[in-house]
Amino acid sequence: MASERESGVRGVKSAARTVELLELLASRQNRPARLRELSEALGAPRSSVYALIRTLVEHGWVRVDESGTQYSIGIRALLAGTTYLDTDPYLRIVQPLITELSAELDETIHYGRLDRGDIVYLATKESSKYIRPFSRVGRRLPAFSTSMGKALLAERLDEGIDEHVPSELTAITPRTITDHATLLSDLDLTRRRGYAIDNEENYLGVTCFGLALRYTRPAVDAISCSIPLTGLTDERRREILEAMERTRLEIERMAPVDLTGAVSPAGFGG
Repeated sequence: MASERESGVRGVKSAARTVELLELLASRQNRPARLRELSEALGAPRSSVYALIRTLVEHGWVRVDESGTQYSIGIRALLAGTTYLDTDPYLRIVQPLITELSAELDETIHYGRLDRGDIVYLATKESSKYIRPFSRVGRRLPAFSTSMGKALLAERLDEGIDEHVPSELTAITPRTITDHATLLSDLDLTRRRGYAIDNEENYLGVTCFGLALRYTRPAVDAISCSIPLTGLTDERRREILEAMERTRLEIERMAPVDLTGAVSPAGFGG
């Protein structure tokens, strides 16, 4: 019996390390990694990491360059990601509505979900005025520095936000809030006024307004609007926020309500 238990523990550890390795490669985006880097980042022996990588390469979850020394995320990860998006019950409702909102405002609209301490982008509709050279879908940013993240953190002030906020707040731009007391004050203001603001905290020259979508309790999803600061008048701000609120209400009206939060897929929300 003891050997069976030990075998089971080894299996769980192997599965956890596989997930950690895939998440590490995904987080590097277009920067391949060498075996030494992966071994050090995972805190695991090179031999065991190499054996795991070879298995993942064979199955298409990791790809290797022609030199056989540089590793990056493989095409099978795309299949898992697209399946997640294709089967999400809320994305099907949200996507056409944020497309309409983007066309109405001609601004960039995002839809994201809280994943522990990050916001994961599930959909983006770009403004025709300034199109990014890459898709943001699948990317993640710290919740504490984004308007979507702050809108969702503000919903959790009474229950505590420690699991969603790191002990050290690392600046992304000189405008990023890096003090916990200041962040809590900002979240309290967010809750009172009903929307969050990312004031150049991720990209200089760009502000974002974020609204939580309350079809789960607590809310795990949010929408945001990114606007260049140039030309952002008080009148334009009101126009944007009013249009976003109409869209939020329409999404919540159409979405299936889950007050338990059980809709959140494994690893999301909480």
